[in-house]
Amino acid sequence: MKPLIVLIAFSIMAIFTLKLINGVYNITLSARIGMSIMLLFTAMGHFMFTEGMTMMIPDFIPLKKEIVYFTAMVEILGAIGLHIPQFRTITAWLLVIFFIMMSPANIKASIEQIDYQKASFNGNGLMYLWFRIPLQFLFILWVYFSAIKII
Repeated sequence: MKPLIVLIAFSIMAIFTLKLINGVYNITLSARIGMSIMLLFTAMGHFMFTEGMTMMIPDFIPLKKEIVYFTAMVEILGAIGLHIPQFRTITAWLLVIFFIMMSPANIKASIEQIDYQKASFNGNGLMYLWFRIPLQFLFILWVYFSAIKII
């Protein structure tokens, strides 16, 4: 829920800030700014809640802690790449793939009721999945329409 709030709040703030500065609304840039801030916010979580996030990675995958740190770096680089015109499209496509690849971790967290912040097994369970899967889909659409097929 927190990433969604960050995404929407900072996108809205960017819309009005850019209007104030440039005199025009720039929805796509505002959406990319919101996504970038959300990605930086979630990347921080990888460093703050590393232990809990390693619990979300499917058991057959080795080097869990390294993967958590790597995905944080992917999010940081994605946040930057969305604002470099030469890299915007490739960054956006890589983020789409990244969001899809996060689905198994979210499914595992739901099934095993993982609370990644507390590194425990008393999370929200399947109710979390009903929110998280549509949220991933929203992230994909957000990136697609703000950086690939700019509307």
